[in-house]
Amino acid sequence: MRLWPALRYTLVALVLSPVVSCYGAQVAWSSNTTTTSKTLITALSDDPDYESLLKLIMRARLVPTLNRLNGSTLFAPTNDAIKKHKGWRSILRDDATDLKDNVQEQLRQQLWYHLLNYSITDLPNNEPNPQVHKTLHFPHTLVDPPSKEPPPYPPWMPIPGGTLGGEPQRLRVAAREGRAFVGVDAFGTGGAEITKGKVDAGNGVLLGIADVLEPPSDLAHVVSQHASVSYFHKVLTPEIIHLLNTTSELTLFLPVDKAWDVLDDYERIYLESQFATDDLKLILNEHAVVQKHIAWSESFEPALNLTTLSGSQLEVVVSPDKTMVSSAQLIQPDIYASNGVLHLVDSLLIPPGTLKVTPEKSLLALNCTTFVSLIHSVNLTHLINSTDSKYTVLALSDDTISLLGDEDLPERGSEDLKKLLQYHFIPGKWTQKKLKAGMLLETSLEEKALDGGRQVMEVQISGSDKGKALVDPSISFGGAGVSAEHDANSTYIYFVSRPIPPPTDALATAFTFLDLSTFLSAIFSTSLAEVLKTTPRTTLLIPDNSAFKRLGMLVSAYFLLPSAKADLEKVILHHTLDGVEYAESLHNGSQRTFASLEGSDITLQRHAINDSMLITASGGWTGMRSELVTKNILTQSGVIHELTDILIPRSVDLTIGKLLKAAKVTTMTTLVNKAGLDWVLNGTAPPEDSPWADLGAVGWTFLCPTDDAFKGHNVTELTKDEDLLRSVVAQHLIPMPSKQRFDAHDDLNNNRPLVMDDSVTYSTLQSPNAAYGDVVFRQQEDGAYVVGIKGARGTEGRDDYGRVLAWGRSTIGSGTGGVILIDSLIEPYQPSWWFEIGAPVGVGVFGVGLICLFFFGVRAVWRRDTTEATYEPVGGFGQDDEA
Repeated sequence: MRLWPALRYTLVALVLSPVVSCYGAQVAWSSNTTTTSKTLITALSDDPDYESLLKLIMRARLVPTLNRLNGSTLFAPTNDAIKKHKGWRSILRDDATDLKDNVQEQLRQQLWYHLLNYSITDLPNNEPNPQVHKTLHFPHTLVDPPSKEPPPYPPWMPIPGGTLGGEPQRLRVAAREGRAFVGVDAFGTGGAEITKGKVDAGNGVLLGIADVLEPPSDLAHVVSQHASVSYFHKVLTPEIIHLLNTTSELTLFLPVDKAWDVLDDYERIYLESQFATDDLKLILNEHAVVQKHIAWSESFEPALNLTTLSGSQLEVVVSPDKTMVSSAQLIQPDIYASNGVLHLVDSLLIPPGTLKVTPEKSLLALNCTTFVSLIHSVNLTHLINSTDSKYTVLALSDDTISLLGDEDLPERGSEDLKKLLQYHFIPGKWTQKKLKAGMLLETSLEEKALDGGRQVMEVQISGSDKGKALVDPSISFGGAGVSAEHDANSTYIYFVSRPIPPPTDALATAFTFLDLSTFLSAIFSTSLAEVLKTTPRTTLLIPDNSAFKRLGMLVSAYFLLPSAKADLEKVILHHTLDGVEYAESLHNGSQRTFASLEGSDITLQRHAINDSMLITASGGWTGMRSELVTKNILTQSGVIHELTDILIPRSVDLTIGKLLKAAKVTTMTTLVNKAGLDWVLNGTAPPEDSPWADLGAVGWTFLCPTDDAFKGHNVTELTKDEDLLRSVVAQHLIPMPSKQRFDAHDDLNNNRPLVMDDSVTYSTLQSPNAAYGDVVFRQQEDGAYVVGIKGARGTEGRDDYGRVLAWGRSTIGSGTGGVILIDSLIEPYQPSWWFEIGAPVGVGVFGVGLICLFFFGVRAVWRRDTTEATYEPVGGFGQDDEA
């Protein structure tokens, strides 16, 4: 050891006190051992066992203070005690030149905790209760970071005040097994042993101890050090810890671990979650008292009323055998802390019903912590923190969420996540017994696309039938299966197998159904896509792909023409109902007429034969119907149902001219116009000055040859002969009756302009002027139809019949007639001279000849009979005269 430290302490002793010639030897503590010195500093200097302590006192600049004290007690840690203390040992390092705290405030406060402002005359000797002493340590919040400037007032004395309501920190001394200990608990256990005898230092008493005394820390740290309150420490949140750290004059009555057993498992698991801060604060406030003075146990006798932070009253009553704090018994009093005191009690001090089992607590207890945290991230806690509101929760367990990918759940805190979670909450308590297959339950999701109405969710139930009940029914919500269920008071919880996203817009939803793709393509070919996405509260009736074939090839082709865009938009809007009509309202409701966005209504009726639901359009042709297949395909703005056929509103006129455009024929259209029959194309009545003025407004079926059918025909010459042109066009026009009769089985498939049964005959516009004006339909073996002039014969070509290629039905003239596309031009028929004259004459001549031959044969036979010889009996015809 270098000489300077020893010389330095010698100089201090010469300046501050009389010189002591020798150092006292270390002896065991005895109440009868006493020596005398001038001051505490000289006493420490006299004993080499306090060398380290003296250095620390000088480092803390407390030498003048200890010299000025009069009648004090210093519990002096020996060199060995300080050597065991990591903090003090580091301060004593000779190379510790870079001091973070030049004032050494923390060291000085800890030294004050070893010092009493009075001298102890007698130490305990096996007394049942420890002695309680007041130290010179006044806890207060230390400056952070520590100041490097010294205080402005020498000498440095303890300053009353601080976090204990102006009171200094307390220290207990107790004796056990013939030895004395300082810093013990209320039961006399623990503490530092007094190992060196009492030294009377003139201005105080010096007692050597085997360990450094640690000043009590804040209440949060004190709680963490007590095993009997480990559960409370387990559930502490950062907010609660901060409160325990920073609240001054705090008296805390804390229940021990067993006291929490009165809570059910759900409540305890909830308190252990990260979301129980509010309830933990409530519990803490019921057990915490903050007032001007700390409520140490000495203030309890005989009784004391304390007001907690929650406003409730704690009545403390002391009796000879126990101390009661309201309904709890005091187990351990006076656990000291820097900002208050901790008392341990054996039960919770909370009023009945304080901790209510909310849906949140149940979810947390049922391993849905991530689900709850997602709810918190979007501020939907009102759905799970009320015990009054009844909800059915479609919950996701932590195990389920752990299996999901990043794309399976929206981002935390996002609006999409908020909507998804709202869709998992159904108002009302829907137990399994209340559920029925196909039910639509309103959720908590209020959709802007539904005009603020609640989005619904479909319930699916399956299982094997047994009488009227299902055996082991399987339940799913929105297609997500249910793995388990739990009744949590006002809340019923179903655990679903995956997140259930709320319905998207109508078109995005329909995209997942391949059978609806043709109608969707039609929508996107117009400007209605955004309209159908954003219009609130709509029911979309979407025909399946086969509906376009059933519409008729030419009608279907027409609606796909760019020029037909306006008509196609009207058709699409006619399939969109102005309102949300779920399957139940369609099946069981009294309403039978529904408004469409197109402006006209559609009519719903039940088919008498098979109880199917038929939709009738506002327009189209007579008998235009479609079967409604209710699907309850939920969308953001309503619902989608499926149709078997297209609906055409009355605002769309399908004329023969429009159908000819779809057929892409130009030659026959030109001939019709040149023949003065353009009014047929427009669907109007013939002009008054025309030869057909007396026909009025009737429907027409136009047998229209393709452009290829005119190959080999001189169209130019045909147009020059006006009479021939009119007769050719007239041969292809069939005036239609006001009504067409279709078979009952063909009620929906009535897209033909006319009935094309085998051998059915129709008069044409040519019929009144020609013997061979009628046309007849034939069905061939391959199922195809041909149409030709009735009675035509003898020609080797195909001028008198054509093969039916396609057709389209018109909506003009009560929806009768239309266009039948054929592959051949049907020219007016005129039989040859032979078939017209020669054949009848030849037949007549042949007949006359046969008659003549017949008569000549009869005459010949007669003549032969009259010229042959006759014979008489011998003797003649006379009588024998003689008898």
